[in-house]
Amino acid sequence: MEEILIISNYYPPEKGAAANRIEQLALKLYQNSYKVSVICPLANYPKGALFPEYKGKFSVTEKRDNITIKRLWIYPSVSKNIFIRSISVLSFSLSLFIFLLFKKTPQKVIVQSPPLLLSFLSIFVISLKNKKIILNISDLWPMAAIELNALKKGSLSHKFSLFLECYIYKKATLIIGQSTEIITHVHSIFPKKDAFLYRNFPDHNVSKIELIGEKDETIRIFYAGLLGIAQGVFELCQKIDITGLNIELHLFGDGSEKNQIEALISSKNDLKIYFHGMQERKALHETLKSFDIAIVPLKTRIYGSVPSKIFEYSSLGFPILYFGGGEGETIVHEHNLGWVVPVGNYKDLNEKLNTISTKPKSELNEKKKEIFKEAQKAFNLDYQMKMLIKKEVF
Repeated sequence: MEEILIISNYYPPEKGAAANRIEQLALKLYQNSYKVSVICPLANYPKGALFPEYKGKFSVTEKRDNITIKRLWIYPSVSKNIFIRSISVLSFSLSLFIFLLFKKTPQKVIVQSPPLLLSFLSIFVISLKNKKIILNISDLWPMAAIELNALKKGSLSHKFSLFLECYIYKKATLIIGQSTEIITHVHSIFPKKDAFLYRNFPDHNVSKIELIGEKDETIRIFYAGLLGIAQGVFELCQKIDITGLNIELHLFGDGSEKNQIEALISSKNDLKIYFHGMQERKALHETLKSFDIAIVPLKTRIYGSVPSKIFEYSSLGFPILYFGGGEGETIVHEHNLGWVVPVGNYKDLNEKLNTISTKPKSELNEKKKEIFKEAQKAFNLDYQMKMLIKKEVF
């Protein structure tokens, strides 16, 4: 059995798309006869505090669904203070650097990016050992940081980040990117670099759609995921107008905007917005069976980013109300997955919601069946993985 190592900043039992994405990659490689190991921090995301089972430990080695996981020490934090956040990143970077320097690693290594510093240190050490480096790019940094106003263009930090980005692209044996925009960007810097599209398709193992209807005709729209700056869910709650409409908005997740969202909901009784906190993925999918539409927002159009929620929820049969711009719009349009609203255009969003509110549940249920059928055909993770293995990517 061929060995392969994955280096990631996130892994279950942590929550969120990033952890789910890496676990899915690991499991699919295992199912295709690879012996898979993962290096990641002690679980702490998204709260920025070590999970109870990892407190007081410097490192942990464990098995999870036949995947060997090595968790290394980190000083966890989700503080908005850049100095504290930097210490957190550097703490795991140091642990990872020492581990990779002195421990034996397989011949093939997948490195997740971002974070840039972690991918830089990983690739720096692994390249010294002459290993095959597969760089897995989920978002384009520092470009995304500039678009989110998290980094000032032309600043020292920006220039340093550009150096890290260029280095990891150059040293990687090949690259897998989760959007065509990522592949285009890589080729704009290194035109001859081998780069392959690897979408964040889910693996639900669901062969038929299961609809659970409620007694009333209220249309239940949900958001499930990270409540962070990039998603803009707090602003969505402020500007969405469903008063008088046959619509409710339900929120599931955790993140930096959680307290603001809870405070807003508790201060106004007529919002028809409900917050349910974070749920385990399987439990969440059970809860969502009685819901109708998934909303997928981004605060700003981020080049290279395609929210995995598009694939995650269309594959469960949910129509997508996409509010994020970029390549995601094209995917929703091409596969007829739902509705698209120009990013940041709340007037258009509220007009779309007004139209949606007039639709009977029977029409939405038929749309669910069509979307489920399309997603099963178009977003097939097993087929994608077998094609990449055939091309000797892994």
